[in-house]
Amino acid sequence: MTVDLISHPEEFADLCNHIRESGVVAFDTEFVSESTYRPELGLLQFATDTRSAAVDPLAVGDLSAWWDIMADDQTTVIVHGGQAEIRFCLHLIGRPPRDLFDIQIAEGFRGRSYPLSYAAIVQRVLNQQVDGSQTRTDWLRRPLSSDQLTYALEDVEHVMEIWRTQTDWLQQRDRLSWALAEMQRMIDDIVADDAMPPWQRLSGAHKLSRRELAVLQKLAAWREQEAAFRNRPTRRILRDDLLIDLAKRKPKTVQQALATRDMNRPEYKRRLPDVVEVIAEALQLPDDELPVKPRSRRQESTSDEQVISKLLSLSLSNRCAELDISQTLVANNKDLTELVRYHRFANRKNGVPRILDGWRSDVCGQLLLDVMDGRVGFRVAPADAATPLEFHYDDK
Repeated sequence: MTVDLISHPEEFADLCNHIRESGVVAFDTEFVSESTYRPELGLLQFATDTRSAAVDPLAVGDLSAWWDIMADDQTTVIVHGGQAEIRFCLHLIGRPPRDLFDIQIAEGFRGRSYPLSYAAIVQRVLNQQVDGSQTRTDWLRRPLSSDQLTYALEDVEHVMEIWRTQTDWLQQRDRLSWALAEMQRMIDDIVADDAMPPWQRLSGAHKLSRRELAVLQKLAAWREQEAAFRNRPTRRILRDDLLIDLAKRKPKTVQQALATRDMNRPEYKRRLPDVVEVIAEALQLPDDELPVKPRSRRQESTSDEQVISKLLSLSLSNRCAELDISQTLVANNKDLTELVRYHRFANRKNGVPRILDGWRSDVCGQLLLDVMDGRVGFRVAPADAATPLEFHYDDK
């Protein structure tokens, strides 16, 4: 297998043609995200059955030919923990991947540990070791050393073989559709999160009055624009907790704004005139134009809901042990609480719970409903049993 560093547009075009002809490619990125509005690409790594290559995005420049491949449905793109790669594709060309396979998610359907690092998956699936010595590399610094490039390419070197092993295993056990559905859900969640207004990501927004919420919306939008313009992380423009506090205080002058703790920091203080101006715009909105208060995304559980959810968690844990599948992938405490509210207390306002939809319903949906309805019970299994609990159904 040849290895090369691509730094010219013509070479990159040839690589993209090779990837299209291959129809499947392992893909990874190295990036730096600490100091910019969005992460900055430092390296792209690719591997097919016959070739591996690293691409220098700083030298090549226009990478749209690759992102177009990633966003079509003609090439299977294999990643590990591909959230960052999905966001790069979405942000740079406005479209998400169409045929993406994530080996991290796939491994969660082959064992109870999730998420596993790339090194752990290589060890588990192929019984091989990979190097992890370059994790703190500044991938924007040039030139990159041969050790850094070797390390980066190792992140795609084993992916194709892992993908084939996982796919065969999942197909034999009728789980491939489960894994593919979960990969698509990850993409859909990232697309939805990216389209969400900035203020909706802020904790505590639902506690504000309509006027305070109007201030928060204006401030959050201003912060986003300022961060994009200055190419700085949003938190460097103004922290989340300060946005919430300013929305509550609604200062009308710079001096009043300085009463908020930490606002006297130089990086914040120099932006205070703009902040006060944004707040003034929100305060001028007529009452009939104020935003509607959002419903809290987290509703406190009652004691009954907590008890039943814990009971279901035991049942779910045992079911996942029985199937040797990651419980983390199947459901969390929030999912179980939503199921309890939906089925036990007939709370339908949030629709059908995720745990009763698709592959999750196949794994455990009916079992958990039966537990709540008293049609199935469980007890501690014998010491030599494969799982800690065993279920028994009521014959009535």
